[in-house]
Amino acid sequence: MFRRNIPALFGVAVLASIILLTLYGTFFYGGDPFEVVWAPHERPGVEAGFPLGTDYLGRNILAGILTGGGPTLAVGAAAALLTMVIGISLGALAGYYGGWVDNLLMRITEFFQVLPALLFAMVLVTLFSPSLVTIAVAIGVVSWPQTARLTRAEFLKIKELEYVTAARAIGAKNGRIMWRVILPNAAPPLIVSATLTIGVAILFEAGLSFLGLGDPNVMSWGLMIGANRDYILDAWWPVTFPGLAIFLTVFSVSLIGDGLNDAFNPKLRER
Repeated sequence: MFRRNIPALFGVAVLASIILLTLYGTFFYGGDPFEVVWAPHERPGVEAGFPLGTDYLGRNILAGILTGGGPTLAVGAAAALLTMVIGISLGALAGYYGGWVDNLLMRITEFFQVLPALLFAMVLVTLFSPSLVTIAVAIGVVSWPQTARLTRAEFLKIKELEYVTAARAIGAKNGRIMWRVILPNAAPPLIVSATLTIGVAILFEAGLSFLGLGDPNVMSWGLMIGANRDYILDAWWPVTFPGLAIFLTVFSVSLIGDGLNDAFNPKLRER
């Protein structure tokens, strides 16, 4: 079903192209993205050496996009991984054990869920030095409640099924039942959630960098937008091209997530 989903395959192609460009693009079109190489605000297509133009300092926008894609994708993937680890761990414990464990962990989840995510992430990044690691941790810390609730719901449903009862009857320990029996069967919706979380994390990183809370020593798409936002009325291209890169990345991840959701949905699979 996933292979028959044209939008999902299009998303895979776009995301693969973006990853390849960020990994190998600098080998074909190198250059320091922080180096001033030409006059400020050179329009795209005017100078052959700078097809996407230059920013307000005269830095090469294409070099910045190719170099900044790596940190942006890395932060998104790391933040999504941390989100899934925290959310799945707490959700699994709450759903499997129930009782006071469920009540305690759900109250903690509700506390984090009602906090303004972006403001909380801004506070965490401000308290510590703004680096890629700090940003990834901050995004992961504020983004896990929805994953925890989804995991809890799946564990509450699956733990009452017959094959779980059979595993418990043959003497399987709680840890084995949770991680080797229930979790693999709860994986499909969690995989879909993980793909969508990557897109949200990329947008979070761009938002923090736009507000000046990114690492100033590492080029990223959000940093490019934030550095040029004051000049958007005079020059649209330094903001538009990094924004388009973010849009295409998040859009392709969303298409893949929708394709996985359709493929894992048994009701749609029967059609």
